[in-house]
Amino acid sequence: METRQESRPLLQTEELGGAAGHKSEQDAYLDKVQNKKLYLATFAAVLGPLSFGFVLGYSSPAIPNLSKISDLRLRLDPTEASWFGSVVTNIWMLYLGRVLTGLASGVTSLAAPLYISETSHQRIRGTLGSCVQLMVVLGIMGAYIAGLVLDWRWLAVTCSVPPTAMLLFMCFMPETPRFLLSQGKRREAEEALRFLRGPEAPAEWECAQIEGASLEQDSHFQLSDLRDPGIYKPLAVGILMMLFQQFTGINAIMFYAETIFEVAHFKNGDVASVIVAAFQVIFTALAAVIMDRAGRKVLLVVSGVAMAVSTAVFGVYFRLSSPTPTNSSGLEFGSLEPALKDTQLDLSWLALACMGLFIAGFAVGWGPTPWLVMSEIFPTPVRGLASAVCVLTNWSTAFLVTKTFQDLMNLLSSAGTFWLFSVLCALNIVFTVFCVPETKGKTLEQIQAHFKGTG
Repeated sequence: METRQESRPLLQTEELGGAAGHKSEQDAYLDKVQNKKLYLATFAAVLGPLSFGFVLGYSSPAIPNLSKISDLRLRLDPTEASWFGSVVTNIWMLYLGRVLTGLASGVTSLAAPLYISETSHQRIRGTLGSCVQLMVVLGIMGAYIAGLVLDWRWLAVTCSVPPTAMLLFMCFMPETPRFLLSQGKRREAEEALRFLRGPEAPAEWECAQIEGASLEQDSHFQLSDLRDPGIYKPLAVGILMMLFQQFTGINAIMFYAETIFEVAHFKNGDVASVIVAAFQVIFTALAAVIMDRAGRKVLLVVSGVAMAVSTAVFGVYFRLSSPTPTNSSGLEFGSLEPALKDTQLDLSWLALACMGLFIAGFAVGWGPTPWLVMSEIFPTPVRGLASAVCVLTNWSTAFLVTKTFQDLMNLLSSAGTFWLFSVLCALNIVFTVFCVPETKGKTLEQIQAHFKGTG
């Protein structure tokens, strides 16, 4: 076995088809890859994000239902509704269920992107990684659609279908080759690669490439390792991307999408929410298709511009649609609903256009890309821990923004709140241009070498 492994470099040219023409060994290898079972493994993994989407979307149709329910023990007042929407049966059982689904979704939002990143290859990693966010928005839309015909109880039952399917499918999927190699299980890693790459691609060659890049890495993380630019730089990028994603206000807007449309005088607010979700699905799918062609940075910049413009105009819409009370210093105060009581119908199109542009902008860049980049930039020894820190940052910020959304409306007015989101979206653009690396077309090992300054 040792002699066979040492002879691999002498066999590479022959087994990879001679690396014909100007084709590199990597390209020659990838030309032999068959992706059918990789797609199957990805589908099994993204059933988790689909469940996550149902959790996120559940509160929008459920809160109006629970706010009007005849059972006083379950009826939610506005404060309780904000807690329910952000913490994702009596009221405490609702809270507990929301917390449990939130915890499960947190695990999924960590594991699914990493699994897809470590099982895929650079030619399609961007597309497959973007499917994580695509399935999230599909789940949100599914919850909205189901909420049109189901009450909150049956909607909850419907939300349990995707995670059940995920459990069944994942039982037949392999562990990631990089994890197996980190555990010293080379034979199992080669078998996993044969499953994921098909019988024509020499799995031993990819194993050798991963092993070669991993020899320089210590398999045990220590706090002193944070001084390594190969660790602290990607960690800073990952954390800031998660913060900026949530500071766009996306979760606050999506959680309260139906309410926003109702108070903006769209009588069919629930239908409007479905339309918004469908819009998000379409543009997230577009991002998945072009991710490996356009690159991560371009889509992030386009996304940031679209969101900055839309939220700025949204603020103008709220300011023009109806005056709000002012105090002696001239500052506006008031919640979203009172500010829109007298909205003029001829401005309704502006609200719809702003919402559409914001959702489209978020979907093509800042929706899928932070999760994709998170799964690409960390070295193997710290990938799990660093990704967990990023996920915790994302969820904590999502909770904070969603829980304080109504308070921001009361403090800054609806117009001021959306102008604040616009400023934060503009900061996203600056951050992207100067801090986010382009990972398109690079192996995970090449991305890590970039942060270390060796690649």
